[in-house]
Parts: sequence; structure tokens; C-alpha cells
Amino acid sequence: MASTHQHAEERSHAHGHSHGHLHLDAAGDPPTQRRLRLALVLTALFLVAEVIGGLLSNSLALLADAGHMLADVAALSLSLFVAWFSRQPASPQKTYGYLRWEILAAFLNGATLLVVSAVIIWEAVGRLSSPEPIATGLMLMVAAGGLVINAACAWILHPVHQHSLNARGAYLHVMGDLLGSLGTVAAGFVVRWTDWSAADPIASILVTLLIVRSSWRLVRESVDVLLESTPAHISLGAVRERLTSIRGVAAVHDLHVWTVTSNVVAMSVHAIVPSESDRQRVLRDAVGAMQEFGIGHCTVQIECEPMCDGTHP
Repeated sequence: MASTHQHAEERSHAHGHSHGHLHLDAAGDPPTQRRLRLALVLTALFLVAEVIGGLLSNSLALLADAGHMLADVAALSLSLFVAWFSRQPASPQKTYGYLRWEILAAFLNGATLLVVSAVIIWEAVGRLSSPEPIATGLMLMVAAGGLVINAACAWILHPVHQHSLNARGAYLHVMGDLLGSLGTVAAGFVVRWTDWSAADPIASILVTLLIVRSSWRLVRESVDVLLESTPAHISLGAVRERLTSIRGVAAVHDLHVWTVTSNVVAMSVHAIVPSESDRQRVLRDAVGAMQEFGIGHCTVQIECEPMCDGTHP
């Protein structure tokens, strides 16, 4: 929605441009919910087998993978809940509805991965100083099963992981487990054929560091959305330049661009338009110009002279 507000002393001119309802992120679509549900069932079923196998084989790499899989179960459950909950209608108190729950879910998923990773690295460092015997046969069998399950879940979630931070958080959990399974299988072969027990904790550390990198990026992006930072793919300077290039616009101020939720970018600005006859056209042109940046939710305040102290950018 774009709206204009004239100077208080002038005759009021209310102009609006409707953009329809805000689009829900892909994680709220029923097909995506089905994919999340299927991945959750597969992960939960194998989690039990992996915990038992890790304890019986005394493999830290296997238990580390089970830890990530436990985080996966929680992450997929949260993502599935948020996918449903974010579709609830808006209300007078929550005018954007519950769209931002998907950002909170992504943040929690990323933070959980970081905590689990820290615990695994701590335990692995301890194992390096005092390696313990490992039943490699059982370890390899369970790790191979985990590799198959995680590959299947990654394949299930891959088509939707780019559409929302919520879906990407769930996908990163699964990809972390897939890497963990690969590392566990590799460590199992090394220990079995060389009797080098340190390969087990080393594999768990290397895989966990890869997971930390992706998790940190997810947490950072989620925090940026929650802080209403300018989206990384949009240059605020370019937006300002485009708005000031519109015929009839003398200047702009109080320009803000932020992300409401995945794929929903909003913008608000004050535009100084001295000529009253230009104002409706400027409003229309400004809204059209923002679509060039992928900004579909605009609020443009038209002024004949600045109406604030200019302390905002």
C-alpha cells in the first residue's frame, strides 16, 4: 500500500496505490508442509537407531551426528509449526499477521545448531587427548544408514529451501547431518583400516566447523531481518537516486527499506514535491520504480516542504 499525506495547512489530498495482500513465504504452502512433514518422519525414525548405534559402538562421530539429527527433529518440527502458524490471518493488533514467526524459527534453528556444534567440539577435543576404542563395524553400518536418510531428506527439501529463511533453516539442519554422515563413514573406514582412533573426533570437528559456518550465516541474516536492516541485495543509495530522478521530486528523506519476512520487502519515504499537480503522478511513478528493486510494499509520504527535523537518513 502506498499513501500520501499533505502538509497540515493545505487542502488534503489522499492518494493510494494498492498492491494486494502480502504474499506468504513458500514455507507456508501446503506442498512445502508435506515435504517438511515427510523429512521429519524419516529423521525421527532414524534418530533412535543412530543414538543406540552410537552408544553401542562408542563412536563420538556417530553420537555427534545423532546430536545434529536431534536438532533436526526439533528444527523440522518448529519449521512445520511455523509454516502452518504463519498462515493465520492478520488482526487489528497484528497487522502483518504472523509472517515473522518464520524469521524467529530460522534464528532459533541457527542458534540451536551453534550450541550443539559447541558441545560436540568440546567433547571431540577431550577425545583427542584420550582416544577410546570404537566398534567400527556397527559404526559404519549405522552411519551408512544415516547417509541414506539424510540424502533423502535433503532431496525432499531442496526444491523449497531458497524460498524462505524458515525452509532454509530446516534444510541446513539436514545438510549438516548429511555432511556429518559422510564424515562418520570416512572416519569409520580410517579407524577400521588404520586403527587410528583419533580419526573419529577429528572427523566430528571438521564436519561441525562446516555446519557452524552455515549456521552463523543463517543467524546473522535472521537478526538483520529482525533489526529491519536494509536487505543485502538492495542498495539504499540506488533506491534514493532512483526516487530523486522522478520528475517533480525535489528531494527525499526518511528513506527506509526493510524485510518483513522472506520475499516481502517494504519501503517508506518522504518525498518533497512542490507542485501539487505532480503529486499523484509522482506517487504512481515512485511505486513503479520500487518494483524494479523487488520492493512490493511501499509507503510514500508526499510533502510540499520537509516535515521533520532531518535527523533520519
